[in-house]
Amino acid sequence: MPRLRIAAFQRAPLFDDIPGVLDRLRADLAWCAAQAIDLAVFPECYLQGYASDRATIARRAIGIDSDAMQGLLAVTAGTGTELILGFAERRGAGCYNSAAVLGNGVLRGVYAKTHPNEPGFDAGAGYPVFDLGAWRYGINICNDANFPEAARAVGEQGAGLLCYPLNNMLRPAVAEAWRSRSLDKLQARARETRCWVASADVVGAHEGRVAHGCTCIVSPEGEVAARVAEGAEGVAVFDLP
Repeated sequence: MPRLRIAAFQRAPLFDDIPGVLDRLRADLAWCAAQAIDLAVFPECYLQGYASDRATIARRAIGIDSDAMQGLLAVTAGTGTELILGFAERRGAGCYNSAAVLGNGVLRGVYAKTHPNEPGFDAGAGYPVFDLGAWRYGINICNDANFPEAARAVGEQGAGLLCYPLNNMLRPAVAEAWRSRSLDKLQARARETRCWVASADVVGAHEGRVAHGCTCIVSPEGEVAARVAEGAEGVAVFDLP
């Protein structure tokens, strides 16, 4: 199987600043082009900033036909990198914790978190998979990693890669408790499905919460092939064999 060069981005989040996110994304995509990255993964709710309450989510959520989404697509036009980017999605009367799959100005699809632990998000349904070259991949989002059946639903469709946008910005005591458990869960899902796993997490502090960052690429045997250092922004890059 031809190699797939993937990049998982660990970034400090921005809140209610879509233009700022798009500016940063332009720079990251230019870097991806220079590094010949095929697939880039960004954190959960990266576009608008993470929230758990319905009022904030409803205010931030956008539809896939919105001007904001069109602006995001415009940033990716002319690029050779496909990307997975978390956003708060408005779909009918619902609000979903979603990840968009897009590149070269085209929205290829959306995955909505099936096991949201935020009261303000509705649960998604279904596990779409995407083909990129000879590789097939799917998406789970953050809390989905606690549910083996979510990863299995992707693996059973022939995927060789499972991507996890994360947002582990938590109260300090909780963040410390999950500091190693987040990686443990990703390693378990990799071993169970025999998929490569790529996660992209946030890092830093905001309003009394902290994120250490769990951005890594894990082999089907559960070995960490690449990881961004905790507490720092950076990118994990790996060529899937």
